[in-house]
Amino acid sequence: MTKLMTRILTTSKRAVDALQFAAPLLTRLLVGVTFFYTGRGKLVNLDRTAAFFTDLGIPFPWANAAFISSLEFFGGICLVLGLGTRVFAALLSSTMVVALLTADKDNLIAKFPAELADVSPVVLLLFLVWLVLYGAGPVSLDRVLGRVLNRKKPQQDIAPAAPALNRTAA
Repeated sequence: MTKLMTRILTTSKRAVDALQFAAPLLTRLLVGVTFFYTGRGKLVNLDRTAAFFTDLGIPFPWANAAFISSLEFFGGICLVLGLGTRVFAALLSSTMVVALLTADKDNLIAKFPAELADVSPVVLLLFLVWLVLYGAGPVSLDRVLGRVLNRKKPQQDIAPAAPALNRTAA
C-alpha cells in the first residue's frame, strides 16, 4: 500500500510540475485580452472616455484618457505576448487602483467585504499583482528575451585575487 501511495504522489507531482507553465500563461491571456478590448473601446470612443474622466474629476481628462486607453490597449497586447509583463502589470495595477477610487468606488463600498469578487477591478488588480510578483512564466517573450540577452552577455574576465601579503613581525 505504501508503494502505491508513493507512486500516486510521485505521478501527481510530475503532472502538476508539467502543468505549472499554464498558470501565468492563462492569467496573462485572460487579463491581457480584457485590457486589450477595454483599451480599444476607449480609444475608439476617446471623446466619451475623456468626458467620463471629466465627470469623475480626473485631472487633465483628455491627456489621461489618451494615456490610459493606449496603456490598456498596448499593455493588453504585451501581457498576451508576455512582453514586459511585470512593468505593464504594475502600470495597469495603478489604473485599477484609480478605478476603484473613482468609477467603481460606490460598487466597492457596496460589495465590501463579502462580494469583492463581483467588482471587476478588484479581481483584475489581484491578477496583476500576482503577475508583478511572479512574472510572465516560461511561455513568454520575457523568458525568450531573457535567454537571448543572457547568452549575448560578454564574459567578464575575472582577475586573479591579489596574493595575500605575509607580514612577519620583525
